[in-house]
Amino acid sequence: MAYTDELEPVLEAEHALRLRIARRIAEEGGELGADTPLEPHLQAADGAIEAWGAEDEDEHDARAFRPLTPLQQLLAEHRAICDRIADIRDRRLS
Repeated sequence: MAYTDELEPVLEAEHALRLRIARRIAEEGGELGADTPLEPHLQAADGAIEAWGAEDEDEHDARAFRPLTPLQQLLAEHRAICDRIADIRDRRLS
């Protein structure tokens, strides 16, 4: 059986989710099409990911009683994947 690194599929999932966030941002802006350049939306996705990660936990808790928007759901999933990546890397260092 060939060795597979447990981190690789998680990193691929993170990248795929980042693309989904960019597409969602394009869709919400009414700009999603087959020929839509994704680079500006990837930059917007990175900004949204950073902002979501920087929010205080109290802000996330306040939203617990309201449904998340589709974009917020993707951002929460991305945060969970990033946490998993950090856990895997921490285990490797110890």
